[in-house]
Amino acid sequence: MKRLAIIDDWGGMVSAQTVWKRLEGRARIDAFQDTLADEDALAQRLAPYEIVVPTRERTFFRASLLGRLSALRMIAIGGRWTGQVDLAAAAARGVVVTDTEGSGVNAFEHTVALMMALVRRVPQEDRATREGHWQTPPIGVDMHGKTLGVIGLGRIGGKMAAFGRLLGMRVLATGITLTDERAAAAGATRVDLDTLLRDSDVVSVHYRLSDKTRGLITARHLGLMKPGAFLVNTARGPIVDERALVDALRARRIAGAALDVFDVEPLPKNHPLLALDNVVLTPHLGFVTAEGYGIFFGQATESILAYLDGKTPPRVVTARS
Repeated sequence: MKRLAIIDDWGGMVSAQTVWKRLEGRARIDAFQDTLADEDALAQRLAPYEIVVPTRERTFFRASLLGRLSALRMIAIGGRWTGQVDLAAAAARGVVVTDTEGSGVNAFEHTVALMMALVRRVPQEDRATREGHWQTPPIGVDMHGKTLGVIGLGRIGGKMAAFGRLLGMRVLATGITLTDERAAAAGATRVDLDTLLRDSDVVSVHYRLSDKTRGLITARHLGLMKPGAFLVNTARGPIVDERALVDALRARRIAGAALDVFDVEPLPKNHPLLALDNVVLTPHLGFVTAEGYGIFFGQATESILAYLDGKTPPRVVTARS
């Protein structure tokens, strides 16, 4: 029987999906709830497996790792391929790589939840209420009449622009390829990054991580923000200089931040963000919903079944030329 490893199964929520029952009698499934950063340890763990199911980009399959996994024949990614597998190296070793669609709404909804929790101090007031306090300072703020700055007016950023308009906010947007016409169609005004940071009351980050966006928002950029402004990042941690952000929050040069993504995930136990009272933190939950996981691992199972049947799986990802 084929051996299959579900890796990076934080909280056991992936292996708990009922869809895996479709593989009963076809594959022996093992699940691992931790993430191994050490390549030697990871290679040793995955050595027996022909099929590996990773979630998003929690683990990277570089050429050096792939070269050590002689039994590996399939990587069925839960979520979209974003560079977490070296496709050329996989192809050279005869490893088929597949990915899946996403829900299209879960990241947007989580961004909305974080934004509103941040500006209305929901986590802080929840804790205070449980401790016997009632309405503690500082006071929250309304969004109506404020300015929302959207960095990356794509699928998720466009929904955030619409939400901002629903709240009665002015919406500014910036993007690497954004045009005035596309911004206007989304109900936003295109501006450069500096202007957006300087004029916005809430800044929401929605870029994909790439060589162009890594480290995009620096200490200088954070210094442009209003003292009463908030930053929301549900995109990728390395887009924002995390150390500079910690410094800005600690010195209260900005009012607060809501973060779902970090430079290192899971967030280390001694991370300075954990000691700050003006930040809302969630453990990369933007895509973690029952519906999102249903799509991820339902489609991954379809691909695995096709592979086991000797067919070409749907959504095979091939190396870009």
